[in-house]
Amino acid sequence: MWDTKGKKYLDFLSAYSALNHGHCHPEIIKTLRTQSRKLTITSRAFYTDALGEALQSLTKTFGMDRAIMMNTGCEAVETAVKVTRRWGYEVKKIPQDKAKVIFCLGNFWGRSIAACGSSDDPDRYHNFGPFAGLNFDLVPFDDIPALEQAFKDPNVAGFVFEPIQGEAGVVIPKDGYLRAVRELCTKHNVLMIADEVQTGLGRCGKALACDWEGVKPDVVALGKSLGGGVMPVSATLARKDVMDVLVPNSHGSTFGGNPLAARLVVTSLSVMQTEDFAGKAHHLGELLRSKLATNDVVKIVRGRGLMTALEVDPKAGAWNFCLKLAAKGLLAKPTHEHIVRLAPPLIISEAQILESAALIVEVSKSF
Repeated sequence: MWDTKGKKYLDFLSAYSALNHGHCHPEIIKTLRTQSRKLTITSRAFYTDALGEALQSLTKTFGMDRAIMMNTGCEAVETAVKVTRRWGYEVKKIPQDKAKVIFCLGNFWGRSIAACGSSDDPDRYHNFGPFAGLNFDLVPFDDIPALEQAFKDPNVAGFVFEPIQGEAGVVIPKDGYLRAVRELCTKHNVLMIADEVQTGLGRCGKALACDWEGVKPDVVALGKSLGGGVMPVSATLARKDVMDVLVPNSHGSTFGGNPLAARLVVTSLSVMQTEDFAGKAHHLGELLRSKLATNDVVKIVRGRGLMTALEVDPKAGAWNFCLKLAAKGLLAKPTHEHIVRLAPPLIISEAQILESAALIVEVSKSF
């Protein structure tokens, strides 16, 4: 990227992982131009060949039975919650208006009323209430005993979680956590709902972050880079018996699944596979972290794939760290005042990774 004065930057924010394909990937732009000259939006009042192709591409790529396209990641998770509640009433036979959905402390999936109501962060929910009617509960992330206790309530319909918590600071659960979640959800007939909006599509070194433990959720929410970095596109995928609780007029979106978005999904998934985004992210993420030794300023380095966090000394501050990085030509984001998030596009080269690592080390030594 370049600013208005011509200064060059390496983008290590990637629009919160919406730019896995990088800025203006030629294949994405080719699809955008071709389809935008042909047909952009019809609404789902009509069938289109583009939507069918996109849904087929989504289900085949991720091994799921059904998919529904929306626009934003927040909408994808909202859709998952709606489907979960209806499944809870119609399949699990939870008493009407008693269905409960469990979320994790430290979660972040958007800024809708439901997203605010499921958050424990005052910046998200302050003066946006009341949220009492949502019937959400929160449990600590990476805490199986707490989850098992919550599942004792027979009215729990689903558990929504990020396989790696992004906004919380790239918080990675202990090995075995995802498998244990899968086992508990199966045991208690609770839907396992993976919010892979930020962690999916190759970002963490696998197609989905859940693939690291070989687990298959019942519902998956995708977004961000699904639109190839040129427009908001999201999708919710699920098992047949789960998604089929939706019938005509029970859910929808004016723009969701429009022909332009649908064509972009097919291209973005194709590029992700042909350019081996997951393999590159795994290799280059390991390379990046191997060059980022801890010191008096950088206390902890953690990550998976090309999703990395630096915990810095609070006296230095993540904001100041990011300002110094920007001055040297690298854009990153602070979170929680002491964590710097690094998430470059997955098309980044090995040379650029090494260049970036050197800049980060240089900044860490400048305090």
